[in-house]
Amino acid sequence: MNRLFLFLCLFLLLLGCARNTEPSTAATEVASDDWWKEAIVYQIYPRSFQDTNGDGIGDLNGIIERLDYIRDLGVTAVWLNPIYSSPNDDNGYEISDYRNIMADFGTMADFDRMLAGLHERDIKLIMDVVVNHSSDEHEWFVQSRSSRDNPYRDYYHWWPAERGKPPYRYSLFDAEGNAWKYDSITNAYYLHYFSQKQPDLNWSNPALRQEVYDIMTFWADKGVDGFRLDAFQFSAKDTTYPVFEGLTETNFVDYYAMQPGLHDYLREMNERVFSKYDVMSVAEGAGRNFQDAHDLVDADRRELDMAYAFDGVDIPKYGGYELRTMKEVFSRWDREFAEDGWLSIFLSNHDQARMVSRWGDDRPEYRAPSSKLLNTFLLSMRGTPYCYYGDEIGMTNIDFDEIDDYRDIAARNGYRKAQAQGKDIARFLEELNFSSRDNGRTPMQWTDGPQAGFTTGTPWLPVNENHAQINVAAQEKDPRSILQHFRALTKLRRENPVLVYGSYDLLLSDHEQVYAYTRTGDNDRMLIVLNFSSESVTVDLPEAEDAAVVINNYPTFDRQGGELRLAPWQAVILRRG
Repeated sequence: MNRLFLFLCLFLLLLGCARNTEPSTAATEVASDDWWKEAIVYQIYPRSFQDTNGDGIGDLNGIIERLDYIRDLGVTAVWLNPIYSSPNDDNGYEISDYRNIMADFGTMADFDRMLAGLHERDIKLIMDVVVNHSSDEHEWFVQSRSSRDNPYRDYYHWWPAERGKPPYRYSLFDAEGNAWKYDSITNAYYLHYFSQKQPDLNWSNPALRQEVYDIMTFWADKGVDGFRLDAFQFSAKDTTYPVFEGLTETNFVDYYAMQPGLHDYLREMNERVFSKYDVMSVAEGAGRNFQDAHDLVDADRRELDMAYAFDGVDIPKYGGYELRTMKEVFSRWDREFAEDGWLSIFLSNHDQARMVSRWGDDRPEYRAPSSKLLNTFLLSMRGTPYCYYGDEIGMTNIDFDEIDDYRDIAARNGYRKAQAQGKDIARFLEELNFSSRDNGRTPMQWTDGPQAGFTTGTPWLPVNENHAQINVAAQEKDPRSILQHFRALTKLRRENPVLVYGSYDLLLSDHEQVYAYTRTGDNDRMLIVLNFSSESVTVDLPEAEDAAVVINNYPTFDRQGGELRLAPWQAVILRRG
C-alpha cells in the first residue's frame, strides 16, 4: 500500500511539472475558459443578408447558402438580429411568439439546419432576446388588455385612466414622444418606451420572469451559444410610476437605466439559465456610469459576461468628430476594465449608419483605405470585437432624398415629430440622410448584377447603386481588397493572443490625426499606428524603429528610423521583439 501511495505521489508530481513547462508562442497571456473573450462576432441583419425565394426579404436559407463565406471571413460567432414571429413594426424587435420563426425568414426546420451548419464550421450562434417589451400582438398582451382582472394583466404596465393622466414618460419611437398609450378596452394607459406596438413587460412580476427564462431555456436546449439582451438596462421600473422631474428626450437614460431590481433579475436569470449552459450573455447598454457597467459584468456578480457600451459608437455626429474624443473615450473604457470585467468593441451595428460613412471617408479614393483602417482598429483592440455585415467590403450609406424612401419607424416618426415641433425639415432630412438606421440595413452587395445578387425580386429596402463597384464578387478576386484585408486581420487576431488579452497603452494622445497604441503581453508587443485623416501625416514614433511590419493597408510603408510618413488613412501593425 505504501509503495502504491509513493508511486501515485511521484506520478502526480511529474504531471504537475509537465504542465508547468514554458507555454508555446501561441499560448494566451491569460488562461481563460471563456470562449467569448476570444470570439470575433459577425452581426447579420437577416432581412438584408440573402434572399432565396424572391420575395425581397433575406431569409434563413440565405444565411445557409452563405455559411462558407461566413466561415472564410475568419469570424468565430454570429449574432443574429431577431427572427421570431413578429408583425414587423420595428423590423422584428416586437415579438408575438418567442418560440416560432417569422414566416418571412422561414421555418424552425430552416433554423435547425442553419444552426447545425454554423456548428459544423465551428461558429457559435448568439440570439437577440427582446424582453424589455413584446409585441402588442403577443397573446400575453392580447389577454392583458382584455380586462383588468385577467391573469396576464400584470405582465405589462398599466395606469387606470380614472387616476388622470399618468406621469410623463418619454418614448424613443413615438411621434409625440409620449410613452403612455390610452387603451379604451379597459379605460387605461399602457407603457411603451419604444413604439406603441411595443408594450413594456413588467419584470417585477415573477410569473413573467419565469416565462422569459423558459423561453431562453428553449433556445439554449436547441444549442444556441449566447444571448444578447435588447434594451434590457431599461427593464426594471418603479411600478408606483413617480413623477420624473427634468426627464427629457436627451437624458432619459439617467431615469430609465439600471433601476432597482434589475440586478436581482439578472442574477436570477443567470441562476435559472446562463449557469446551466455554456452560453455567453451581453446586454445592450452598460448603464449610466462605470459602476453600473461593472455591476453588470464583473465575474463575482454572476450576472452577465460582457458590457456593450454606447459611449464610443455615439461619437460620430453629422458634421464630423474629433479624433482626440475617440481616443479619450476608448482609452477610458479600456483602462476601467483592464483588471475586472470584459468589454465589447464595435463601430457599427443595425442601429447605426454605415461604419465608413460615419468614422472614415466614403469618397471613392479613400473608401478602401479608411474601411481597412477602421477594421484594423476594431480587430486590434482589447475586448470582443463585433463586426457588422457589409463592413468587411466597405459598404456605405445610401442616399435618400425623401422621407418616403425610409422604412425605419424611428425615421418616419422622427420626421412627424420634427414637423409637429416646427423644426427645419430640410436640415432634419440632411441629418437623417447621414445618420438613419436604414443606411446600415440596405441589402448585402454580393455582385455587380441586378439587386446586387441579394434577391431576384424587389428588395424590401433599395440596394445601394454603388454595388457595381462595391461587392463581394469583385473583392474576392482582388488580393488587396477590403475583404481580403479583413480576412487577414481576423487571422492575425486568432493567431496572436496579445491582441485579445494584451495590455493597451495609448501613444500620441494629443495628436489630431494619428491614433497609435501598443498591445503588450508576456512575450509579445505590437504597435498599431492609424492615420485617421485624408491627408499624409508625418509622426515621430521611436518605438516603430526596426519593428517588423505585420500588416499594412498600403503596399508600401515610408519609415526613416522612428519617423513615419503615413499615407491618407494608412493603418499599420508592427511587432516588437
